[in-house]
Amino acid sequence: MNIFVCIKQVPDTETKVTPNADKSYIETNSIKWIMNPYDEFAVEQALQLKASESGSSVTVVRVGGVKDTEALRTAMAMGADDSILVEGPDHLDSYMTAKALKGAIEKSGKKPDLIFAGKQAIDSDSLQVPQLLAQMLNLPSVSVVVGFESEGGQLKLKREIEGGAVEVYEVNAPCVVSCNKGLNTPRYASLPGIMKAKKKPMEKYSLDDVGVSDDDQRVKYSDFQLPPEKPAGKKFDAMDEADQQKVVSEVVNLLRTEAKII
Repeated sequence: MNIFVCIKQVPDTETKVTPNADKSYIETNSIKWIMNPYDEFAVEQALQLKASESGSSVTVVRVGGVKDTEALRTAMAMGADDSILVEGPDHLDSYMTAKALKGAIEKSGKKPDLIFAGKQAIDSDSLQVPQLLAQMLNLPSVSVVVGFESEGGQLKLKREIEGGAVEVYEVNAPCVVSCNKGLNTPRYASLPGIMKAKKKPMEKYSLDDVGVSDDDQRVKYSDFQLPPEKPAGKKFDAMDEADQQKVVSEVVNLLRTEAKII
């Protein structure tokens, strides 16, 4: 099987982000980049499938800046066979990203039997790229997957829906599967895996190489701002029993007029 995994490189969750000078994106010079956490479940599921299907290969694909390829190297250290990097800005919109992934998969020369991705990226939270990619490739798509079974090219997929319920889908490969937390437990990259990853092939393409141009942009970003700081909290002293009724009345009034939650 030719298994592809679409991953994204995102700022570490502990990174303090600030808008760049023209407020078109965030300042990236001092950011520590990591693999999008939801994509880790996608990589792990691809590797488990590879282990059960002899002769299979796993290719990870990413669209973004070339300055740091940590996410691709991490995936290959986990066990992926090779990788593809489409060089471009880190803040392409969902449509351009999906089209770039499509072009990279097609340019690899391998017909995909299955494509995995994380259900969403933790930075943009768009939840669009896997579905757009599936539409562009004319493949079925199942998202928010928390259960995966494969037998003879037929997949049995469980996905979460609102209210804690689970839907079950039976789908024939090839298809696009976007993974959610709980699907599996991603493995850690071993030291031998990290050393091997340095020698595994990484193909690099430009946006032009995969058929993406500025005309494909559907969304433009501007005026990035940090959220306003939370106002300081208020403290009330109700230790004196004689003041308790007054304090309660004041708190209730503030909840009603300022916080507007009652």
